[in-house]
Amino acid sequence: MLQLDAVQTLALAGLALFLGYGLCRVIPVLGRYNLPPPVIGGLVFALAAWIAHARGASLFVLDTGLQSPLMIAFFTTIGFNASVWLLRISGRQVMLFLLLATVFAVLQNLLGMAVATGFGLHPLFGVLAGSTTLTGGPATGLAFAPLFERAGVAGAESIAVASAMAGIVCGGLIGGPVATLLIRRFGLTSIRPDDHRAPADSAVLPAASEAEREYSALKSIVVILVAMWLGAWVSKAISATGITLPAYVGAMLVGALVRNLDDRTRLIGLSVPTTELIGNVCLSLFLAVALMNLKLWELAGLALPLLVNLGLQALLVVAFCALVFRAMGRDYDAAVMGGGFIGFMLGTTANAMAVMRTLVERYGAAPRAFLVAPLVGAFFIDFTNALIITGFINLWPH
Repeated sequence: MLQLDAVQTLALAGLALFLGYGLCRVIPVLGRYNLPPPVIGGLVFALAAWIAHARGASLFVLDTGLQSPLMIAFFTTIGFNASVWLLRISGRQVMLFLLLATVFAVLQNLLGMAVATGFGLHPLFGVLAGSTTLTGGPATGLAFAPLFERAGVAGAESIAVASAMAGIVCGGLIGGPVATLLIRRFGLTSIRPDDHRAPADSAVLPAASEAEREYSALKSIVVILVAMWLGAWVSKAISATGITLPAYVGAMLVGALVRNLDDRTRLIGLSVPTTELIGNVCLSLFLAVALMNLKLWELAGLALPLLVNLGLQALLVVAFCALVFRAMGRDYDAAVMGGGFIGFMLGTTANAMAVMRTLVERYGAAPRAFLVAPLVGAFFIDFTNALIITGFINLWPH
């Protein structure tokens, strides 16, 4: 049995991460449905540990001391993305889409609680298998898992991963067909049907010198660390009021405040691409560590409730997509947004982007959809979803 310290655990997580990338390359179906490489690699280690456990052995003991800092660093960078200026670019559409997503996140939890109650499980099982992991994805599920454990949901981490992974696959499978049905049924066409290119993920930045890149990276790292430091105080202050919330919320709020002050003053001159890069690296390592440490044997007996919940959630999001289509304008862009809505409300923003890219490659450009859906799915929904989850946990008697 390997007894690993924090640095060795992080090194093993790095190996698991690259194993995941390798598997996604050699098994095309994994990439086709946007399954995250760190989750794939981490699950391989978790499955190996499960097999060893079934035989009465243990492969490794991990020191997960760096797991929480990596998680908080990632959500801090999400806070840096929450720019009020960006929200105003397409204000009414973004706000309406965010409102629809927020309402649907509440419905996900109510449906999940009904399923959990029907199976005689803790009602918060339904919240964990609802917006926590479907709207939030694996990162949010794992971040909130300790709170669900303390609230009485046994095996919360394993449940979170199983629900999130199933949601990612489901969202990738049904988002495109539903949007295609809307496009064909209503005879919708793109305003630029000959343009079969999706907008680039980010603008092309001018070349910078090596010294400038180093300075930008250093500045971003320091600002993230300071936001995490101040955020810890904010989280403690909020927790002192009796509200239960995950460790990252304070840092995410500080990150949002810093970003919007910097938008106004340009005092810091934050590089959003750099902070996103740092955040994505932290997320990948966090997921790999968390997945390797899963105890999959705790899922025994929960497969049927999870499958029933996912099936009903899929039906609910398809029905709600009709409302999204109508509210967003009943045009081609609204249909593409509907496909993206299914993608990130069941999986991740990567799902939404993949679904929408497939649609525009076939039917033509949808510029409004590629502005609104990523803005909401990538970070604004993370704020409202965190409030929703926290509300359900705090309002339910423990």
